[in-house]
Amino acid sequence: MSRVIEINELNDLSGYRLAWDYLLRQTPGASFFHTLDWLDVYWRHFGAGQRLRVLVVLSNDRPIGIVPLCVRTERYRAGPLRVLTYPLHDWATYYGPIGPNRTATLLTAMRHVHQSPRDWDLLELRWTDHEQHDRGRTKWAMQAVGFGCDGQPWATTAVVRLDGTWDEYLASRSPKWRANRLRAERRLAQCGTVTYVRYRPPGALHGDGDPRWDLWDACQQVAGRSWQSHSTSGTTLTHGSVRPFLAEAHAAAARRGMLDLNLLWLDGRPIAFGYNYHHEGSVIGLRMGFDARLAATGCGNVLQARMIQDSFARGDQRYELGPGTLRFKCRYGTHLETCYRYTHFPPMQLRTVALRLKRRWDAFWRRRRGAWHRTQSTASALACPSRNSFCTAASLARTNSGPGA
Repeated sequence: MSRVIEINELNDLSGYRLAWDYLLRQTPGASFFHTLDWLDVYWRHFGAGQRLRVLVVLSNDRPIGIVPLCVRTERYRAGPLRVLTYPLHDWATYYGPIGPNRTATLLTAMRHVHQSPRDWDLLELRWTDHEQHDRGRTKWAMQAVGFGCDGQPWATTAVVRLDGTWDEYLASRSPKWRANRLRAERRLAQCGTVTYVRYRPPGALHGDGDPRWDLWDACQQVAGRSWQSHSTSGTTLTHGSVRPFLAEAHAAAARRGMLDLNLLWLDGRPIAFGYNYHHEGSVIGLRMGFDARLAATGCGNVLQARMIQDSFARGDQRYELGPGTLRFKCRYGTHLETCYRYTHFPPMQLRTVALRLKRRWDAFWRRRRGAWHRTQSTASALACPSRNSFCTAASLARTNSGPGA
C-alpha cells in the first residue's frame, strides 16, 4: 500500500537525505538540480513567500520516490494566482520526480494533492521531459486522479549529442562554421599564449570537493567585463540578486562532484568562462561570458568549441547548451529539445478559466504563425539549399514554443 508523507519545512528534509541520494542514483536524467543540496540552497535564498510541499512516496513504509513541489504566487493579466509547481524557477530545462518508479510516484503524489485541502489556484507541472523519460506519465497520473490537464511546450533548448567523435561532429558543421572556428583560434593565438582549463572535482566522497574559489573569482572577473554585466535580470554570475545564491550552489556542486567550470586564459588573464554542472555524462550549461574588450577575437566561440571537443575526449554523452538565444546556440547544437508543462485549471474559478482561454487562443495563433513560417522556410530552402536547416528549426521552435501566459 502506497502512502505519502508531506514535508513543509526545509529542516525536516534532513532525515530523508540518505533516501533522497539513494533514489537520485536511480533517477533517469538526473542532474544537480534534482539533488537535495540544490533545493536546500535555492529555498534558503528564494523560498520567502513560497510554501514548500515535498511529497515522499512510500510503499510498505519504504521511500520509492520523492516529488518536490512548492506553491508560489505568480502574476498574470487576470491577476495573481497561487501556482503549485516544481521548485526550479527556470534554472534548468528539465525537472521531475526523484526515483526510478516514476509512474507509481506521480500517481500517488497526484492522488495526495487531489485529496488534500487546496492551497493553490493552478496546478502546473513544468519542465517535463516528455520525449525521453516522462513519456506521458505526468499527464496520465494527473488525469487518473481527476485532474483534467492541458499540455503545452514550455521551453526549447539546443543540445549537442556526443555519441560520435569530434571529427564526426566537425564534419557535420558547415564549411563556413569550420573556417570561422579556425580563424578565431588563429586570431586569438596571435594575441598571446592561450590556455584552456576545465575543472571537475570528483566530489567529497572521493576525497576532493574543493570548490577552487580562485577559479570562481576568475569567472566573476570575466562576467564583470562581459556585455551582459549591465543586465538587471540576473543573467550574469555577478548580478547582486543571484551572486550569493550561485556561490553557495557552487560549493554544493563541488562537494557532490557535479561542478564543471571552464576558463580560457590569455597570457595568464581570464578572458572567457563557461559555467556548467555535470552528472553521469550529461553537461548542463548555466552561464557563459567573455571579455567584451576582446569580442573581435572570437574568444567566446573558441571556448565553446573547446568545451565541446573536450567533452568528446572525456566521453560525455550530451551537452545541453543552456540559456540564451537559440540563434547563437544553433551554431553548435546538433538538435533541439523541448520541455512541456501540464496544467490543471480548477473549474468555476474565473481567473483560471480566463487564463486557460487565453492560452488556447495563443496556441492557436502560434500554430498559424508556425504554418506560415514553415511555408516560408521551405521556399527559402528550395531557393538556397545551403541554408542551415538547424537554424531554420531553431527559428520554428521560437515561433511554436515558449511559456507565454
